[in-house]
Amino acid sequence: MSKYVIEDAEERNEWDSFITSDLSSNFLQSWDFYEFHRSRGNKIVRRIAKNTENEIVGAYAGVIEDAKRGRHLAIAGGPILDWKNKTLVKTIFDDIKKEAKKARCVFARIRPQLELSEKSLELMKELGLKKAPMYLSVEYAGILDLNKNEEEILKGASQGFRRKLRKAEKNEIIVTTSADPKEIKTFYNIQLETAKRNHFYAFSESFLTKQFSALAKNNEAKLFIAKTKEGEILAENFMIFYGNEASYHYGVSSDLGTKYSAAPLLHMKAMQEARERGIKRYNLWGIVGLEEKNHRFYGVSEFKRSFGCSELKYTPAHDLIISPAKYQITKIIETTRKKHRHV
Repeated sequence: MSKYVIEDAEERNEWDSFITSDLSSNFLQSWDFYEFHRSRGNKIVRRIAKNTENEIVGAYAGVIEDAKRGRHLAIAGGPILDWKNKTLVKTIFDDIKKEAKKARCVFARIRPQLELSEKSLELMKELGLKKAPMYLSVEYAGILDLNKNEEEILKGASQGFRRKLRKAEKNEIIVTTSADPKEIKTFYNIQLETAKRNHFYAFSESFLTKQFSALAKNNEAKLFIAKTKEGEILAENFMIFYGNEASYHYGVSSDLGTKYSAAPLLHMKAMQEARERGIKRYNLWGIVGLEEKNHRFYGVSEFKRSFGCSELKYTPAHDLIISPAKYQITKIIETTRKKHRHV
């Protein structure tokens, strides 16, 4: 008889209590993030592993993606478990394979919440996974330790960052917050301006509204809004607070907001709230290597590094292949797309 029983998760509080007990976890495995996926009409998978004492010892959540490149089960930031427990790891990955097969997936793509190391890559091989042609969620992040107070963080920040912060204060920028999904309309409109300036594809208003609504209803998401003293909106950050982590999810700014250097002040205010919530880690999310000067995210990565953040590399996305023949088509499409998008 197996040491573990794996079943569908049915209870939100039980789920979030287990996920947040793991200090490395973040909103990517939160209950409400998958309610967002469900609100978009996607099928989700949420599974828990219990030991013989009926205690949860492992969990993973994923979404079934009906992509042209191949139907797949995407698991970002999971599973959450004790990676040293080989029996439990194997049991959960066997279950992932079973669920992917049941959903008629070509493959399951997993970006584990596991720091990159030779051991982590070896473990992926032992489990029969192959490195994915494309990423799944952030694999390289900038992290700030919120055990440090504001003075200590500013001391570690670049001179340029401190100068921008003084400029924002001199310009008398006011920061307000909102958990009202109706405010996403303004966020979306400024995003269009930001996307045009920085050459990226904007998310739809519906996508952003549904995501914010799902997370804000349980006080897990908030907009931080920078305004002039006359009330003109300069910049906004879409922040997520979950478990041990505050996540800088999306940020937008107007041309005037860039000129006024509103962004650093928004982050300092978000860090203040994170500390008030007892959160110990501030995740600035995606950065690219110092050598990747031609990467489209190089500029924003330099901005994030100006905070004096440490750098965390997650084990990259790996694929558990269910249908080898169909997967070859996926590989060709994604390799071509990656080259085209310069990511």
